[in-house]
Amino acid sequence: MSGIATADEESGIDSVIDGAADAAEAASNSIWLDVAARSGFAVMALLHIVIGAIAVALVLGVPGQADPTGAIEQLAANPWGPAVMWAACTACAGLSLWQLSEATLRARHLPRGERLGKLISSGFLAVAYGSVGLSFAGFALGQRGDSGDSTRDFSTALVQSPFGVPALVGLGLTIIGIGVYFIVKGFGKKFKEELHHFEGTHRGRLISVLGVTGHVAKGLALILTGLLFVIAAATNNPGSSTGLDGSLKALRDHPFGPYLLLAIGAGFIAYGAFALVRARFGRM
Repeated sequence: MSGIATADEESGIDSVIDGAADAAEAASNSIWLDVAARSGFAVMALLHIVIGAIAVALVLGVPGQADPTGAIEQLAANPWGPAVMWAACTACAGLSLWQLSEATLRARHLPRGERLGKLISSGFLAVAYGSVGLSFAGFALGQRGDSGDSTRDFSTALVQSPFGVPALVGLGLTIIGIGVYFIVKGFGKKFKEELHHFEGTHRGRLISVLGVTGHVAKGLALILTGLLFVIAAATNNPGSSTGLDGSLKALRDHPFGPYLLLAIGAGFIAYGAFALVRARFGRM
């Protein structure tokens, strides 16, 4: 009898948990979270456009920091800076929360194998968008920093820890893998799964060009960034890992580097333009 009672109790607990999860999922489908997530996508799109513009300016000899920190600094340099920073922080927080719901609540309905993949991919994006939101909050509070210095400090601390070199290599290879994913997604036009609104139209073809160009450019930039981490580990020189900004600036020292830097900058702008369309019309 006690075994039957225990089973009934477990069934009741499972029902309560499922009910709570269903209620949380229903809340995550609210129009408010949808608007916040789309606003977050628009903020990320704007960051890519600004990063691309900074990269193009680097070719022309204009100083700048071609990474999210540099882009945020540009957006903060106006009379409405603090208000813009807090608005962007809120949008990124909404996008991070939406990705978290994708990784957990909505992933419950997927097959087991797909559920794990969704947990990893959307969970990673939730952390990434949340960290960008924290950067906006930091600028709103008057905190400034150099992402290149932060990356070097992180790499140095990692190398000095147990198993630090293999971990740094693993980090670099992971970033390279993400870069390869973006290139494959771009050339394979897999981004069309996220955006069907203009399919078969002239605008759709233009958006497709922006999507291919942007994804490939972002993939190349990530591969360069990952390579710096691997090289830093192989040479035991963590100071050479300087993140996205350092990897792009390193191109200027090579014969055809400025042309590649110009192409990557233009590609980031194209990716930002595509992401703006995705923010407005993409499937959520």
